Amino acid sequence: MKPKKNSLSDLGGIMYSTNPDFEYEEEVDDTVTPANNQQDFRVMLDKKNRGGKAVTLITGFKGRNEDLEVLGKMLKTKCGVGGSVKDGEIMIQGDVRDKVMGILQKEGYKAKKAGG
Repeated sequence: MKPKKNSLSDLGGIMYSTNPDFEYEEEVDDTVTPANNQQDFRVMLDKKNRGGKAVTLITGFKGRNEDLEVLGKMLKTKCGVGGSVKDGEIMIQGDVRDKVMGILQKEGYKAKKAGG
């Protein structure tokens, strides 16, 4: 069941206008993704809330979501496993921390192992 929206701010700021000349201006995401050597990733193993399954979690990305999606797809392809990208994190199925570290460093990113 969807949560109930109680105010206009819960609707994302969109309102109905009776003005026939009104044009809705969409917000443009003009953030710039820093260069590879300016990114600082943390690569960790996570098993919480996943039914005992392990995932390699990559955090610390700064930039546009589209660039994060591209990086996530590249990592999943090179590791030969599935995964997802959401909330600014890349989740790769399985314990492939060493492989991910090697790929990221080869691409010029700064990456560190974190966690246990």
